[in-house]
Amino acid sequence: MEWPILFYVLLLIVSFLYASVGHGGASGYIALMSLFSFSPDVIRPAALVMNVFVSGLSFYHFNKEGYFRKDLFIPLAIASIPAAFFGGMLTVDATIYKAILGLVLCFPILTLSGMFNLKEREESINPTFIKLVFVGCLIGFFSGWIGIGGGILLSPLLLFFGWAKMKETAAVSALFIFVNSMAGILGQKLVGVQLDLNIGILVGIVLIGGFAGSFLGATKWNKRILEKLLAFVLVIAVYKLIFTG
Repeated sequence: MEWPILFYVLLLIVSFLYASVGHGGASGYIALMSLFSFSPDVIRPAALVMNVFVSGLSFYHFNKEGYFRKDLFIPLAIASIPAAFFGGMLTVDATIYKAILGLVLCFPILTLSGMFNLKEREESINPTFIKLVFVGCLIGFFSGWIGIGGGILLSPLLLFFGWAKMKETAAVSALFIFVNSMAGILGQKLVGVQLDLNIGILVGIVLIGGFAGSFLGATKWNKRILEKLLAFVLVIAVYKLIFTG
């Protein structure tokens, strides 16, 4: 499949913005592929593969700056990895997939547009092991099933409940996305899902955007205007998914 130049440009921008906050960008990649009328069979595996590379870069930079918290990540990962693997094995009707995906994309829209108004607390609250396992299991399963890494769902929760500060959230989310994406890919491969042959081109583009975004995000970066533009693109994608198919 050949993709237009505009798609590549938007893909670069999406990977840059998502990596700057510790995300792999799957929800953004899915939105773009949906806008360009790609089928769910192409979208799910491609989004997860790109997620792996970008979230890996994000984790490297945020961890290098000392923001990673094992106490949060380990319980989340224990539950999310098998749940994401199982979710990746499941198939979903194209119509249902688009409707659910449209609703999921509302989360990054609200986050990027600032409507959640999530702010870090001065002192973090330590959640119980059981709470983290429950959250990890729920998000992990949904991530594998839909084809996202789960960071767009995890990050708002960590900030809302005060479990982590902004950049700690980015570091934990990045590795959470990485392991869930890997588990989701393995689950998909087990049931015979195939990757598009041009996936290497997409990976190369998101690596460039992801490296720049994660580096700047881990140090300093003011990106509010670009975030609002990305939110606008996602709004168009949601409309297309839910109302036009």
